[in-house]
Amino acid sequence: MPLVLLEADGPIRTITLNAPDRLNALDMPLLDELRDAIAAVAADPDAQALVVTGEGKAFCSGANVDSLFGDTSRPTEQLREHLMHVYGSFLGLRGLTIPTIAAVQGAAVGAGLNIALCCDVIIAGPLAGFGPTFSKIGLHPGGGCTWMLTQRIGSANTAAALYAGDIIEAERALRLGIAQELVEDPKGRARELAERYTSRNADLMGDIKRSVQIAATGDLNESLDFESWAQAESLASEEFAAFSATFRR
Repeated sequence: MPLVLLEADGPIRTITLNAPDRLNALDMPLLDELRDAIAAVAADPDAQALVVTGEGKAFCSGANVDSLFGDTSRPTEQLREHLMHVYGSFLGLRGLTIPTIAAVQGAAVGAGLNIALCCDVIIAGPLAGFGPTFSKIGLHPGGGCTWMLTQRIGSANTAAALYAGDIIEAERALRLGIAQELVEDPKGRARELAERYTSRNADLMGDIKRSVQIAATGDLNESLDFESWAQAESLASEEFAAFSATFRR
């Protein structure tokens, strides 16, 4: 049975972590399949939006510690190289040029939280729980968790969350800005959003994603430089021409 499912429906792609019997806990075989699925989406010219979710009651319960980390007595540099390989299995989500949506129906803990944070938009269900629980098990955050949380909720909220290591329930996650929506059916809502996103000009959506990335880390001048180029390009789009024509009737 595949540990990761990749489904195509028109321009929408869905990646599903498919190990519900263990709450989609991550081991290297699952992460290798996830890396391959992300690469397939990246190479697919017809993909215009991606939904990421988990089968069963959990999104992803985090790492299968024994399997994922292996011999922790190895020299630090060897462990670091191994960890960077692990991170690369899911961080490819951040490199996708199409809109990405995480549908989180249950627990998203540790590295599972990281997978959700890699996506542009997070839709939470009532039973969703977001767990930056590293400190509780004596582990420093990894996989980009510190950076991605800080991007979403700021440094003070990130520090508080990582120091405590508690599960952040869905309503609080929405208030903090970890999740962008809280709905009864996160998978259904993610699908609705994907359909909306793919109904729009694909180049425009890709440029908007790039513009947001620049704004998150750059200054105003960098944003203006890209926006002026991208907006100038979009002035020639069929969609904008049709909109403009309504004023000339």
